[in-house]
Amino acid sequence: MKVLVTGGGGFLGFEIVKKLVARGDEVTVIGRHTYFHVEELGAHSVVADIRDLSSLKTLFEGIDEVYHVAALAGLWGPWKSYYDINVLGTQNVIEACKANRVSRLIYTSSPSVVFDGKSHRNVDESIPYPDRHLSHYSQTKMLAEKMILSSNSAELKTVALRPHLIWGPGDPHIFPRIVGKAKKGQLAIVGSGKNDVDIIYVENAAEAHIQAGNVLRESGVTSGKAYFLGQNEPVKLWDFIQEILKREGVPPVTRRLPSWAAYAIGATLEFIYRTFGMKDDPRMTRFLACQLSQDHYYNHQNAIQDFQYDAKITVEEGLNRIYQDRPRT
Repeated sequence: MKVLVTGGGGFLGFEIVKKLVARGDEVTVIGRHTYFHVEELGAHSVVADIRDLSSLKTLFEGIDEVYHVAALAGLWGPWKSYYDINVLGTQNVIEACKANRVSRLIYTSSPSVVFDGKSHRNVDESIPYPDRHLSHYSQTKMLAEKMILSSNSAELKTVALRPHLIWGPGDPHIFPRIVGKAKKGQLAIVGSGKNDVDIIYVENAAEAHIQAGNVLRESGVTSGKAYFLGQNEPVKLWDFIQEILKREGVPPVTRRLPSWAAYAIGATLEFIYRTFGMKDDPRMTRFLACQLSQDHYYNHQNAIQDFQYDAKITVEEGLNRIYQDRPRT
């Protein structure tokens, strides 16, 4: 089978590529660079921009299945950058699939598409999209997910997966930021420090993509649906962070910041950054303040029922894989 992965050189995308190659598929990866680690697996790496529809139409010729993982993530940046990549890029992927009669499209979404600034406790996929968003990322991912699901048809079956806080070996985002801020004394426990959140080990997230794609091909049960993904149980966010710091040999976080204060600081910094056109990420945003202080965990029953999702690699095993025999920095 011929499979194409957008963003296949990235953190989650590469794990998906590894599983597709192991399955015996002929895999093409498109991204911003030539990824030699992808080529070493036996997959084909092509430099392409998902904002360029004409190049996608050419690259999608003969493809049976597409995994659309590429996206612009982050807490801050121009609306146009997020919209062009996350929304127009996704629209181009859909159009290229249709033009080449690709039959299946598996999309990497995010629980942030339904984030409304409030705690989410064991909610399922029936939760509606909010009327307002606290970040360009969450809003553009919501718009993209809606396009993916509304494009579902007998000719192009689509599914959207919502993994929450992906982590694991080679994580370029969560662990480095936590450890970096802690070392600089810039990390504070926001709120009570008792909030429960979903996280997901990267290999579990990749396996879920493969499982959902298999069912999409075999029975179509996942067709036109979105699914929350996480470990089998949520974690206490700040306990998890403290465990990371312990394994890194970094002192635990003791400084505390009320959630209301973090939100107010975030709002103020956002205003300043917008007013003066500052491009670096603010140390706090409203979105981040909510994520650090509130409960955000989701019901995975639909994923379990429809494609037998199971987070086989536990949190403890995942941490051991990262830190076993690794020298502290």
